[in-house]
Amino acid sequence: MQHLSLKACAKINLGLLITGRRPDGYHTLETVFAPIDWFDTLDFTISEQIGMECTNLDLPVDDTNLCIRAARALKEYSGSSAGVSMRLVKQVPFGAGLGGGSSDAAATLNALNRLWKLDLPSADLHRLAVRLGADVPYFLEMKGLAYAAGIGEELEDLSLSLPYHVVTVFPEVQVPTAWAYRNFYARFDRPVPDLKTLTTRLCIEGDTSVLDVFDNDFAPVVFDHYPVVRTVRDGLLDAGALFSSLSGSGSAVYALFDDAKVAACAADTMRDRFRVNVTPSGFRME
Repeated sequence: MQHLSLKACAKINLGLLITGRRPDGYHTLETVFAPIDWFDTLDFTISEQIGMECTNLDLPVDDTNLCIRAARALKEYSGSSAGVSMRLVKQVPFGAGLGGGSSDAAATLNALNRLWKLDLPSADLHRLAVRLGADVPYFLEMKGLAYAAGIGEELEDLSLSLPYHVVTVFPEVQVPTAWAYRNFYARFDRPVPDLKTLTTRLCIEGDTSVLDVFDNDFAPVVFDHYPVVRTVRDGLLDAGALFSSLSGSGSAVYALFDDAKVAACAADTMRDRFRVNVTPSGFRME
């Protein structure tokens, strides 16, 4: 096999609670990841060197790119002499809190493990994924909803899918993750709800009364400094969403709908100004 193509789906965060700060400066959190049907496409071709091109010229393709870093990390770890030429068709907005770069990196690890015929076990790939970024292990290993703790790398497969249609809107602004972590309004002393149990009640029992518990601790500061993000959230609620919140550190906003037609209408109201994705109920990554 000389060539391989993979899709790399984005995610939203169903709740994101920042619970503390470690001595090394990293923050601990609890969240539930959910995949959405908004994806990049990556083409991998065996080559002598590691190189990359991208359809979005605003995205660097040097050693700061997570795909390049993933390929180099895997090559060093495995001792492989192979190279790869990568082409990224970028559709997922970056700087949006949707995990697009992390998903691309996970796809790179999976693809090159096959393309380079390394056959590394999942535990080895997990270790590499953690070094690349806290969200990378989720995209590497999970298909549906997953509970995450630690810095995001401690994962538990919930064996669930969201029984709601998800409308995700990118308000055409980028929120730097480092800025969000420096400026969010810390509440480390508050009690942390049981997100795993509440997610089960939401998805299995249809108990929408629990939705208000799924706060995103980045939302208040992002809404204060980027008013358009708050406007999008309010617009989705006005359009009939059961719930709407920030994904990750922003700026993308998602909303849950129990009716496909209402979700489609809400998406249409946003498309004149923003990039929008609609994910059907029950979506899982391939």
